[in-house]
Amino acid sequence: MAKITFLGAAGTVTGSKYLLEAGTKRLLVDCGLFQGSKELQQRNWNPLTVDPATIDWVLLTHAHIDHTGYLPRLVAAGYRGPVYADAATHELCNLLLPDSAHLQEEDAQFAARKGYSSHKQPLPLYTVAQAQQALARFQEIPREDVFTISPEFSVRTHDAGHILGSTWLELTITENGKKTLVVFSGDIGRYDQVILKDPEPPTRADFLLCESTYGDREHGTGSVADELADVINRVAKRGGVAVIPSFAVGRTQTLMYYLRELDDAQRTPKLPVYVDSPMAVSVTDIYARHHEDHDLDFTKLERQGDRDPLNLHDVHMTRAVEDSKKINDVTSPCIIISASGMATGGRVLHHLAKRLPDSRSAVLLVGYQAAATLGRALQDGAQFVRIHGQEVPVRAEIVVLDQLSAHAGRSELLRWLSGFTAPPRQTFLVHGEPSGLEGLRTGIASRYHWPVIVPGYLQSFALST
Repeated sequence: MAKITFLGAAGTVTGSKYLLEAGTKRLLVDCGLFQGSKELQQRNWNPLTVDPATIDWVLLTHAHIDHTGYLPRLVAAGYRGPVYADAATHELCNLLLPDSAHLQEEDAQFAARKGYSSHKQPLPLYTVAQAQQALARFQEIPREDVFTISPEFSVRTHDAGHILGSTWLELTITENGKKTLVVFSGDIGRYDQVILKDPEPPTRADFLLCESTYGDREHGTGSVADELADVINRVAKRGGVAVIPSFAVGRTQTLMYYLRELDDAQRTPKLPVYVDSPMAVSVTDIYARHHEDHDLDFTKLERQGDRDPLNLHDVHMTRAVEDSKKINDVTSPCIIISASGMATGGRVLHHLAKRLPDSRSAVLLVGYQAAATLGRALQDGAQFVRIHGQEVPVRAEIVVLDQLSAHAGRSELLRWLSGFTAPPRQTFLVHGEPSGLEGLRTGIASRYHWPVIVPGYLQSFALST
């Protein structure tokens, strides 16, 4: 009998890993890193509870690190099968995985130099070389066509509207002549957002895994352009700097779209914009190439010929470390967009350490901030934060623009679920903190009256029909 084991994103937002077993075969859907608290991050270092060498295939919903970032560890521990992903996800992982490894190598070296690690010789979770070994196992699969993985498993992907290449999966398990349909939501995106198409609705499933990142709350309804313009104008007026911790994939491109729109309309002063993330620079090029994911409005702008919707007039795309350091010398108003989006690592930490003590400046939080991250601490009103072993006072203005989130809000998740013509036999809620899981569970119960389970970490269930 087929079964599923929740190896991650169970009771928490990160670490997505779902192990499917049918007969003697094993398929892992997503292979993400845990992020947030020390307890969660420790899971990345612990051996996987299943021997990676016994897993036959890995299948990805999209490229974000909390869905892909464990792949180098998996391969280093003995996984030798293919990693299936669509073309855009493959391209993004070619950037994301080495970048993740590079950041971890840098952080380990920095910790060793500064002596703030509890380990005598801090080590990275994995190296760039190990990331490249994982990338060598990638094989591309088609978008929106059935792909047969094996006699036991076949999959069809659908647009999820979350980031470029993001999909939700219809996975058919065939065992003893019987077919079981399992739908994996991956991360569901927003409706009526810039650049990307809306999420495609599902219609049927025997079993459903649905994310619940924002299952307990809605996003703000105010205009993104209006609120972004207000922040930029008041920061510029008082001579400060706007620092935006931003995910290199998706959020940075959305910000560039809005900043270009505001600049064209002369609604903000002409400030230099520093995109200080080598990966974000490359990702922007990938976004421009993959027209299959673009919505009609974005496509219309592209066809005008004389306008690139993601090309700002005074933008500095920073790749080299030395150029990144020079941004610290900028004393006039400017905008800095830098990874990571939850301020858990990367170059943005250096910018935050420099600008947080300045009351003229502002930090814009433009996405989900997981529990125990630096971004969450800022969102929750921390007066001091610890960066690279030093206490940093928070005097800058902290602004939350959750309208820019790439995750569906509660009502949008319920809207996506409304596509089902019949209730799933069982719904599993994943990829959420307890409040999000409970919020969506009650929403589904009251609106649809479906049976809902919130699985525990490492819990297994039979997928019997």
